[in-house]
Amino acid sequence: MLNAEKPQYFLLRPEVEKAYGYAHAVKIGNEIKISGAVSMDDEGNPTAVGDLEQQMKNCYADLEKILNHYGCTFDDVVVENVFTTDMALFLEKSSYRNTIYTEHFPTGSWLGVKELALPEIMIEIELEVYKAD
Repeated sequence: MLNAEKPQYFLLRPEVEKAYGYAHAVKIGNEIKISGAVSMDDEGNPTAVGDLEQQMKNCYADLEKILNHYGCTFDDVVVENVFTTDMALFLEKSSYRNTIYTEHFPTGSWLGVKELALPEIMIEIELEVYKAD
Protein backbone atom coordinates (compact mmCIF):
# COMPACT_ATOMS: atom_id res chain seq x y z
CA MET A 1 0.00 0.00 0.00
CA LEU A 2 1.30 3.47 -0.87
CA ASN A 3 2.12 5.81 1.95
CA ALA A 4 0.04 8.89 1.10
CA GLU A 5 1.57 11.89 2.81
CA LYS A 6 -0.62 14.66 4.09
CA PRO A 7 0.15 18.10 2.59
CA GLN A 8 2.08 20.43 4.90
CA TYR A 9 1.06 24.06 4.43
CA PHE A 10 3.23 27.06 5.28
CA LEU A 11 2.09 30.66 5.60
CA LEU A 12 4.80 33.32 5.44
CA ARG A 13 2.42 36.20 6.20
CA PRO A 14 -0.68 34.48 7.63
CA GLU A 15 -2.96 37.52 7.78
CA VAL A 16 -2.14 38.65 4.24
CA GLU A 17 -2.40 35.15 2.82
CA LYS A 18 -5.74 34.51 4.53
CA ALA A 19 -7.07 37.84 3.23
CA TYR A 20 -6.07 36.97 -0.37
CA GLY A 21 -6.98 33.29 -0.02
CA TYR A 22 -3.78 31.33 -0.60
CA ALA A 23 -1.01 29.43 1.19
CA HIS A 24 2.52 30.52 0.37
CA ALA A 25 3.79 26.96 0.17
CA VAL A 26 2.66 23.38 0.36
CA LYS A 27 4.89 20.31 0.74
CA ILE A 28 3.72 16.88 -0.35
CA GLY A 29 6.33 14.18 -0.01
CA ASN A 30 9.57 15.38 -1.61
CA GLU A 31 7.91 18.19 -3.57
CA ILE A 32 7.24 21.75 -2.48
CA LYS A 33 5.13 24.20 -4.47
CA ILE A 34 5.76 27.85 -3.60
CA SER A 35 3.26 30.53 -4.59
CA GLY A 36 4.56 33.57 -6.37
CA ALA A 37 6.51 35.89 -4.09
CA VAL A 38 6.12 39.63 -4.54
CA SER A 39 7.79 42.60 -2.89
CA MET A 40 5.61 43.42 0.13
CA ASP A 41 5.86 44.14 3.83
CA ASP A 42 4.25 42.04 6.56
CA GLU A 43 1.00 44.03 6.24
CA GLY A 44 0.76 43.29 2.52
CA ASN A 45 1.81 46.74 1.32
CA PRO A 46 4.00 46.88 -1.81
CA THR A 47 7.65 47.77 -1.20
CA ALA A 48 10.38 49.12 -3.49
CA VAL A 49 7.70 50.73 -5.66
CA GLY A 50 9.10 51.57 -9.09
CA ASP A 51 12.36 49.62 -8.51
CA LEU A 52 12.18 46.24 -10.27
CA GLU A 53 15.67 45.18 -9.20
CA GLN A 54 14.93 45.76 -5.50
CA GLN A 55 11.53 44.09 -5.88
CA MET A 56 13.30 41.05 -7.36
CA LYS A 57 15.76 40.97 -4.43
CA ASN A 58 12.84 41.21 -1.98
CA CYS A 59 11.11 38.29 -3.74
CA TYR A 60 14.21 36.12 -3.42
CA ALA A 61 14.60 37.09 0.26
CA ASP A 62 11.06 35.88 0.99
CA LEU A 63 11.55 32.74 -1.09
CA GLU A 64 14.72 31.98 0.87
CA LYS A 65 12.74 32.19 4.14
CA ILE A 66 10.28 29.63 2.79
CA LEU A 67 13.05 27.35 1.52
CA ASN A 68 14.78 27.57 4.92
CA HIS A 69 11.52 26.61 6.66
CA TYR A 70 11.65 23.30 4.78
CA GLY A 71 15.42 22.83 5.21
CA CYS A 72 16.05 23.65 1.55
CA THR A 73 18.19 26.05 -0.45
CA PHE A 74 17.98 27.45 -3.96
CA ASP A 75 20.03 24.39 -5.03
CA ASP A 76 16.85 22.34 -4.44
CA VAL A 77 14.74 24.46 -6.82
CA VAL A 78 13.75 22.58 -9.98
CA VAL A 79 11.32 25.11 -11.51
CA GLU A 80 11.32 28.90 -11.33
CA ASN A 81 8.64 30.93 -13.12
CA VAL A 82 9.03 34.69 -13.31
CA PHE A 83 6.15 37.02 -14.15
CA THR A 84 7.02 40.65 -14.85
CA THR A 85 5.30 43.76 -16.13
CA ASP A 86 8.58 44.95 -17.68
CA MET A 87 10.42 42.16 -19.47
CA ALA A 88 13.10 44.42 -20.96
CA LEU A 89 14.04 45.74 -17.52
CA PHE A 90 13.93 42.25 -16.01
CA LEU A 91 16.29 40.98 -18.71
CA GLU A 92 18.62 43.87 -17.91
CA LYS A 93 18.60 43.02 -14.18
CA SER A 94 18.34 39.21 -14.44
CA SER A 95 22.06 38.65 -13.85
CA TYR A 96 21.25 39.04 -10.13
CA ARG A 97 19.97 35.46 -10.39
CA ASN A 98 23.63 34.36 -10.71
CA THR A 99 24.01 35.16 -7.00
CA ILE A 100 20.94 33.04 -6.18
CA TYR A 101 21.62 29.98 -8.31
CA THR A 102 25.29 29.18 -7.77
CA GLU A 103 25.22 25.43 -8.53
CA HIS A 104 22.77 25.22 -11.42
CA PHE A 105 19.74 27.01 -12.85
CA PRO A 106 16.27 25.48 -12.59
CA THR A 107 13.88 25.00 -15.47
CA GLY A 108 11.13 27.53 -15.85
CA SER A 109 9.53 30.32 -17.80
CA TRP A 110 9.81 34.07 -17.95
CA LEU A 111 6.51 35.69 -18.78
CA GLY A 112 5.74 39.31 -19.57
CA VAL A 113 2.31 40.18 -18.18
CA LYS A 114 0.03 43.20 -18.33
CA GLU A 115 -0.41 43.43 -14.56
CA LEU A 116 0.06 41.54 -11.30
CA ALA A 117 -2.07 41.43 -8.12
CA LEU A 118 -1.36 45.05 -7.16
CA PRO A 119 -0.52 47.85 -9.61
CA GLU A 120 2.81 48.64 -7.87
CA ILE A 121 4.07 45.06 -8.21
CA MET A 122 6.47 44.66 -11.15
CA ILE A 123 7.66 41.08 -10.60
CA GLU A 124 6.43 37.82 -9.09
CA ILE A 125 8.51 34.65 -8.73
CA GLU A 126 7.12 31.18 -8.04
CA LEU A 127 9.12 28.03 -7.36
CA GLU A 128 8.86 24.27 -7.35
CA VAL A 129 11.30 22.37 -5.19
CA TYR A 130 12.38 18.76 -4.95
CA LYS A 131 14.07 17.66 -1.75
CA ALA A 132 15.30 14.08 -1.47
CA ASP A 133 14.98 12.46 1.95
